[in-house]
Amino acid sequence: MFYGLLIAVTSLVVGMVIASRLDLTATSSAANGPLTIPATNSDPLEGPLDASTFRNIARVAGPAVVSIQATSMREVRTSDSLREFFGFPFPGTPNERNQQAPQQRPQVGAGSGFIIDKAGYILTNNHVVDGATSIEVRLSNMHELAEGLPAKVVGRDELSDTALLQLLELPSDPLPVARFGDSSQMAPGDLVMAIGNPFNLSNTVTLGIVSAVGRQNMVSASRWENFIQTDAAINHGNSGGPLLNVRGEVIGINTMIITNDPMGGGNVGIGFAVPINTVRDLLPQLHEGKVTRGRIGVSVARRPITEQDAKDLGLPGPIGAEVMSAERDGPAYNGGIRAGDVIVEVNGKQVRDNNELVSMIMAIRPGTTVPLKIVRNKQTQTMNVTVAELDLSVEQQAAVRETRRPGQARPEETGIGMSVAPLTAERRQEAQLPAGRDGVDVVGIAPFGPAAQAGLREGDVVLSFQGQAAGTPEALSSAIDGLPTGRTARVLVWRDGEELLVQVRKR
Repeated sequence: MFYGLLIAVTSLVVGMVIASRLDLTATSSAANGPLTIPATNSDPLEGPLDASTFRNIARVAGPAVVSIQATSMREVRTSDSLREFFGFPFPGTPNERNQQAPQQRPQVGAGSGFIIDKAGYILTNNHVVDGATSIEVRLSNMHELAEGLPAKVVGRDELSDTALLQLLELPSDPLPVARFGDSSQMAPGDLVMAIGNPFNLSNTVTLGIVSAVGRQNMVSASRWENFIQTDAAINHGNSGGPLLNVRGEVIGINTMIITNDPMGGGNVGIGFAVPINTVRDLLPQLHEGKVTRGRIGVSVARRPITEQDAKDLGLPGPIGAEVMSAERDGPAYNGGIRAGDVIVEVNGKQVRDNNELVSMIMAIRPGTTVPLKIVRNKQTQTMNVTVAELDLSVEQQAAVRETRRPGQARPEETGIGMSVAPLTAERRQEAQLPAGRDGVDVVGIAPFGPAAQAGLREGDVVLSFQGQAAGTPEALSSAIDGLPTGRTARVLVWRDGEELLVQVRKR
């Protein structure tokens, strides 16, 4: 089994941490002024490479890469902190039924980022700073023991896992700034370089190639993704650092890895980066502090349109996105879109495939009315659709992969990347659940969501969640809703004729 892991480093501070400001001279306050977005270089990637090419890339691009420490508060019990510190239960600590009252302890997360504006604006991953009460940024030329510069979150976006920070203090010297390349130019086989701070090892440089582009559903089925896959070594702490082309331009933000170690082991040559073009288009909204996206209320086929499909549907070629369903009274439905239509243009721009349709719609400001050109029964029509605002929580529930068995009630999404349904008599017998035991049937798992990462499977029967009985989907959802984000819960499941305890971290 492989696990998708976001790659920030976190540690629970058990004792007291003392830091000194060792090498900072006088600083000035960073004005919360305008953001200058780096220009995108779309020139073809061509020209000779030599022995000094990558040394020069590291020398030029490296200074703009920063280390980020984000501190948040985590609720722990005494036995939890001792176990985390020593790696095993400490003799004499309270057991699970007799623990001391939970306490708030600081948790420090470490990641990477890169400067994009001399005013102190920095790009990183949202998961690096999510929930942070304080953020410190260490520049590449700062001593490793020095206290970092304070920073704030200007805007963040969960869907693309990006965040825009700004330094609250500026150093006396001008800040180096990263340059943007064109991520749409990247193709399998292109050489790339990653720079970051894996395991707090500052300014680590690794080299690889683009393994694939357009990777989807790597975190969950509820996210619209378009990752660049690379074999450049990316490890814990690389989150938020840049992926560079052979000109030293940023073409992606390193975000996650796949590993076969459920405890979050190191790199196995499969890493993913968010394309910089996606992030660039979001920067104005990130600077405003809020990202809004459009939706039209349709589901589209996962399989792309083939040459044969194009002939059958009356299309000029394998283009467009086939509508599988249109939400009743949703924007598309009210605009005349129906299941079976193929959307081939949005606002005059051709739709190449399903991913492009999703990207184009999400980029439209809610409330905007746009013409959608469709092909229906081999005839071309144009429908005017008013785009609504994307509600991520609703879309996440709708997107969890559903595999219902005959006789099951409609499943309910639980909020941890898992959908469940009431346990029928047929399923109870099939699972060999003893009389007197109650639970809910797991019927859908979002790939690489919290439940999948914890090892939960379709066909499991959830008996309890964090000690609360899960006799109905409503009871389980209530228990999950009561768990704070970021907490890890113990889930008791019935699998293959026996009970199994699984730990799931709520995101």
